[in-house]
Amino acid sequence: MSFLTVFYALLFYAATALMVVGLAVKIRQYARTPAPFKIPTTPGPITRGGVVARLFREVVLFESLFKGSKWSWLFGWLFHFGMLVVLVRHLRYFTEPIWFVALLAQDIGVYLGMAMLAGLIGLLGRRLLVDRLRYISAPSDYLMLLLLIAIAGTGLLMKYITHTDIVAVKAFFLGLMRADWQPLPADAMLLVHLTLVVVLMAVFPFSKLLHAPGIFFSPTRNQIDNPRERRHVAPWASKLDATRAPSK
Repeated sequence: MSFLTVFYALLFYAATALMVVGLAVKIRQYARTPAPFKIPTTPGPITRGGVVARLFREVVLFESLFKGSKWSWLFGWLFHFGMLVVLVRHLRYFTEPIWFVALLAQDIGVYLGMAMLAGLIGLLGRRLLVDRLRYISAPSDYLMLLLLIAIAGTGLLMKYITHTDIVAVKAFFLGLMRADWQPLPADAMLLVHLTLVVVLMAVFPFSKLLHAPGIFFSPTRNQIDNPRERRHVAPWASKLDATRAPSK
């Protein structure tokens, strides 16, 4: 077995462990962070069903972004929807037989990969050209966009220009899942693509990309707008009140 195969196998194991553990720690932190105030963005839903509907619109349609900036919404939605279909399309490398939903995404996934890249370039362009966005942008914002652009770009280059042996690539990833390592093709563009993916997996739990799970824990989105009907008390405050209550 070649050094390249062993190196990338260990690299993907380490990146996967880091991403899973890091995500679990951050989600646990989000879940345990108290919300001492009732702060839903108004006008807010007054029922639990309304909260679910609001979160659905936010996650699927990017409702608040649409209200704030139509261009950011367009580029952001192109990127996220394209990435979703591309990820589904990539399931063919991890499943045997290939899942039906992954088969459906094979043809359209190529075009949505282009849409994903266009959305990312549009988001980067707005951060560079729009004064108010450039003012609030940190270096990490640019680096994340450039990393995602590089991943999408190298993937499309392998599709149309520098082809690789996708059968061998699938055998490699299935081998990782089954602890039966198979040779990885030594194509330069493939190795660049996989290295960038490993970097993304490693930094994901520590970057702003955590808005993906974080939105479900945002008090401005997941709270019912009923401060007059029901007093809001954080769990830690309830315990504090209980300890201070006078004994009878």
